[in-house]
Amino acid sequence: MSSAQPSSSAQEPTRYADAPQFSAPVADAHRAALRSIARVVEDTAPAQPPHQASAGILELLTSGDVLCVTGAGVSTASGIPDYRGPQGSLHRHRPMTYQEFQHDAAARHRYWARSFVGWRTMRHAAPNRAHELLADWQRRGILSTLITQNVDGLHRAAGSAPLITLHGDLDRITCLDCGTAESRTGVDQRLEEANPGYAEAAAAEAENVNPDGDVELSDTWIARFHMVPCLLCGSLRLKPDVVYFGEGVPAERKAAVQEAVDAASGLLVVGSSMAVMSGFRIALQMHRAAKPIGIINGGPSRADTKARWRWRSEITAALEELETRLPTG
Repeated sequence: MSSAQPSSSAQEPTRYADAPQFSAPVADAHRAALRSIARVVEDTAPAQPPHQASAGILELLTSGDVLCVTGAGVSTASGIPDYRGPQGSLHRHRPMTYQEFQHDAAARHRYWARSFVGWRTMRHAAPNRAHELLADWQRRGILSTLITQNVDGLHRAAGSAPLITLHGDLDRITCLDCGTAESRTGVDQRLEEANPGYAEAAAAEAENVNPDGDVELSDTWIARFHMVPCLLCGSLRLKPDVVYFGEGVPAERKAAVQEAVDAASGLLVVGSSMAVMSGFRIALQMHRAAKPIGIINGGPSRADTKARWRWRSEITAALEELETRLPTG
């Protein structure tokens, strides 16, 4: 769900929606996940003139201890596409649901073939200026906790702390059967041994690296891919430690988010449409507590009606402008 999750092709509509192998409760959860994926975020409140919005957000930031929530728009300058923007990945593919990943072996195999190729782009992505500025603002006490909906690890690489990865991180893999955890690097090394030369050859024909770290591959390439098993139990049901559409955020992470919300003086949303409820809920809680909200995003946000300031801007440019007007130290 923020999200960032493994994906199926846009040319494979919703053939899993009523898949016979799904029990009724699983099918219902899958359909609910599909509705979340299909949510269109439309304009619900007008964006303010840039000078007005930036002045308001600057005022918000100078109060200190501002909670920050980020989305895929922060990572586009690092070569990772967003979901719902004009060039977003949802225009060409649909993310896989948790129910599909759990119950459809062919869907899991397809994801891992695509992810094995796409991971080369993800693992070489580096933090951009937006990540660096936000981390620096935390060090200076301008921002308190940073909560990211991204799963690319770039905020951590930039030095953000404290950091809550709301939807997990692609660099950790868990077994759905026995719970054994393994680093993505370790799994990738084993996949290299099982598929020598595959990633380089398939990459020449692959299309569209997605925010989830996978790419679009032909059925021929998918059929040639060999998956590796869990090191402990031998299961092939290995899953990236990320929250999919149709899957809940872990309880301990929810508790950490609640603590950050309670302690914050206000909320700054950066690069997110807040389409997914796990992120939008944070804005709802802040609004109910009468704490000010500012949003910097390239397009409309689901939280626009809750925000005091709405700045439609390219992310790095907006943060750079704020940096020139913030106190140093």
